[in-house]
Amino acid sequence: MSAAAPTADASGAAPAKKGKKKLIVIALIVVVLLAVAGGAAFFLLKKKAPADGEEAEAPAAHAPAHSTVDPKHPPTFLPLDAFVVNLADKDADRYAQIGITLEVDDAKFADQMKTYMPAIRNGVLMILAHKTSQELLQRSGKEMLAGQIQREAARTMGIDIEEPDPEDANDGQDDEPKPKAKGKAKAKKKKVVDANPVRKVHFSNFIIQ
Repeated sequence: MSAAAPTADASGAAPAKKGKKKLIVIALIVVVLLAVAGGAAFFLLKKKAPADGEEAEAPAAHAPAHSTVDPKHPPTFLPLDAFVVNLADKDADRYAQIGITLEVDDAKFADQMKTYMPAIRNGVLMILAHKTSQELLQRSGKEMLAGQIQREAARTMGIDIEEPDPEDANDGQDDEPKPKAKGKAKAKKKKVVDANPVRKVHFSNFIIQ
């Protein structure tokens, strides 16, 4: 009877070991399957993300340019020395400190303007001296000033620039109509004028005190 005991223990240990190995194999299979499933999901998500990004960026890449500036012919800027001038206010002493830059057709014209600079500055100072602080503090006043400087700078160089129609700024309190006088005035306004090579007037500084 003593010889039969080891045989029984050996036969009982064998199934136990086989069961453990089977569990380990199943666990490994589950882990491998989970890893494969996770890798596939990650690959699909990663592939979808760039596609979405490309669709979002496509409109921006093909968006039309709205800039009207010709890169082959960039604008030419001619900065003027700052102007400091007493204004035409009657109730108080007010003055303006204004920085002006002219935008012109090309560098050649800018060089020509430099030879006329004393006369151009004189014309600008005459315009500023007749302005009040109330006029210059308003946007419309600044825009009107820019137009006056633009025309004056060209006229100083002998370029005939047409004045804006004064009827546009009329308050509606006209005198009785005078057909003959108006006809003459209109005839004068229709005369041929030169295109203004001074494209724009930019203010780099604008202080009213």
